[in-house]
Parts: sequence; structure tokens; C-alpha cells
Amino acid sequence: MAGGDGMRFSRAQNIADLRLVARRRLPRVVFDYIDGAVEDERGLAHNRAAFDRIRIVPRYLVDIGTRDLSTTLFGRRYALPFGIGPTGLANLAWPNADSAMARAAVAADIPYVLSTAGTTSIETIMEVAPEHGWFQLYMPKEQKAREDLVRRADAAGAHALMVTVDVPASSKRERDLRNGFMLPLKPSLSLALDGATHPGWSLKLARHGMPNFENLKPYSTPGAKVATLAGYISSQLTGAVTWEMIDGIRKTWKRPLLIKGIQSVEDAKLAVEHGVDGIVISNHGGRQLDAAPAPIEVLPAIRAAVGGKIMLALDSGVRRGADIAKALALGADYVFIGRATFYGVGAAGLAGATKAVDILHDELDRCLAQIGCPTVEGLKTVDVRFDTAFADPAAAAGA
Repeated sequence: MAGGDGMRFSRAQNIADLRLVARRRLPRVVFDYIDGAVEDERGLAHNRAAFDRIRIVPRYLVDIGTRDLSTTLFGRRYALPFGIGPTGLANLAWPNADSAMARAAVAADIPYVLSTAGTTSIETIMEVAPEHGWFQLYMPKEQKAREDLVRRADAAGAHALMVTVDVPASSKRERDLRNGFMLPLKPSLSLALDGATHPGWSLKLARHGMPNFENLKPYSTPGAKVATLAGYISSQLTGAVTWEMIDGIRKTWKRPLLIKGIQSVEDAKLAVEHGVDGIVISNHGGRQLDAAPAPIEVLPAIRAAVGGKIMLALDSGVRRGADIAKALALGADYVFIGRATFYGVGAAGLAGATKAVDILHDELDRCLAQIGCPTVEGLKTVDVRFDTAFADPAAAAGA
């Protein structure tokens, strides 16, 4: 890392600081892929605004000398109530970024979820994180490919399978369209100039080569290059996922099965009926439907509707430890972060991913101390208030 960026990284105090370091280090086309969202990006902004409208009433005169942030998830005790969620194309930001995030998860004793669109294979990641690795599945339209990905995740020892269901069609991510983002990166004058002004990234890419969609190679033509596999993703990994497909996976997958992308009470109830073990309330970080609600807004109503029948996790918009506390207080059992560690790994590889997790750990620990709540379990009883512009969704739903 260049001297100036190294200094900025060492001084980074929060996720926003890591974002700025990543922005300086990465070419615009790569940073915008990480940072951007769909259409006007109002959903991305709304995710943050929704968190900002929530308040936690602190309690004092409580012994908070010893605080316990550990959490039990599917019978497994993790050190923290948040994990690293799936992010595609991570190795474009830093060589072996998927593995770096997995190693950061192992060090922190939290889950790491590898994306189907990750640029490292399932088998490799499960070797890196044998006790912490999960797998996120984008459902190929071809049944054989779908079944084989599930089989590979099982054989590699993934502890849970997270099926993403909120990509029925490709979204209009306008930053990417303006930048001409595609893989492999298409040579152009603007990219050449951008690469020349980001020599650290350019040298690493030249040394390690263009990342490829390693998990999808078996389902394309032999020796397929990245452009061919990108086309495979466009044609095969977008489309409606049905409950019949979920039922088919449920019959063969015997470990925890989660659905990612649920945003409605009705779908959450159906997930319970179909024997799913957990759902991730998510709007894909604002990257699919710009008009979607923020997950934190719909969380209370979903928790009221399903009770304790199913594990509820949440992602999208989490940038502070207090955001994690708010989600847990409103009914989430667990929280996943995506861009936070992506910014970190884009800034400094493994050191950046580790720093992102450490920052959120520290902020969450401080938050629990400040509100007089020495355990994660205790967050279920804290007094949460909403600004008048953000009515309690559970109350509004009559829950």
C-alpha cells in the first residue's frame, strides 16, 4: 500500500474511513461496482436513513464490567452476533479477497458466507474456514447445475446454505452502465488512465491476473474465460426462484437452510411452512429494487408474524456497531455485513477485512456498555424508540 493510503488506513476509525481509503486505492470502475446500487440509489440511502431514525434508550446503574457478545446460531456458539455476508467479485478489489475475508472470519470466530459469484471456489474457502464457512446459492436455471452446486457445498462441509431469491431479473445499476463495467474489464482510454493513477491495484491485477467465477467453471464450456462465465451468470442466475425449488433443496440439504432476500410478512410465513431454518431480511443492499423498504423497517412485523419458529437475520445498510444492536433489539437473531468488509478488503486486503470486523466489534461492545446491556440476549428487552417520521412497523401492521 502506498505511503499516503497506508497512513490513511492506519488512521481509519470507522467503516466510512475504510470506504474512503478503498475509494482512493481502487479504480473508479471497481469502486463503483462495490459502492453503487440500482437506479437513483434511493434505496441505498434509505437503508441508512432507516437505521438513523432508531433510538435506544440507555439504562444506567447496571454492572457492565463484563460483557458477552457471543451468540448461538443453529446450535453453534459464535463470538459475535454478526458475520460476513456474501459479496461477488471480491478478488477484483484485492487478490484472494474471498480467502482474506474468510480468514478474518476465522480469527473473529464468526461465519463467512461465500457467494456463488465469488471468485474463489467453494472447496478452497471451506479449506480456509472449515469451521466457519457457509455458502450462498444463486439458483441456476439448469437443474443439474443447481443440484451440483448444492452437492459440492455439502461435500466441502459448508455449515449452512443461504439461497438468494431476490434476483428475478437483472437490475439497472447505472454507475456500472456508465462505467461500462463488465468482466473482463474492457480496455479503454478511461480505464487505462484510471489504472495508471491507481498503480498499486494495477500491479496486483497484472501479477495475479483477472479473477474468474471459479464456482461456475464446471457448468460452462471447458476452459471458459471470464467473459463466457459472466454471460452464464447473466443467462442462468437471474430468474424467478420458486417454492418448489426450495422444497427440492430442502429434501437433499440436511444442514441449516436459509432464504436471503425476504422482505414481506407473507413470504416469511411461507418460509416457515416450507421448512426453512432461517431467513435473511435483505434488499440486496439497495442493488435490486430501488423502491424496496429498508430491511430494518420490516423486521419487527416479520418477527411478530413468525415468532420464534424461524431464525431471522438481517443485512443491508449496516455501517456501525449500534446498527447491529438496533437490529438485534428489534427482533433479529443475527446480522450480516457486506459492504463494510468489502470496503475493508478493498482498502488493504486481509488487514482491511480484519479491521472492518474489529471496528464493528468495538463499536458494538461500546454500545452495549453505554445502554447498560452486558449481553446480546439482553438486547431483546431494551427500550427502542422511533422518530415520528418512522412509525413502528409492527404496530402499524397491528402486530
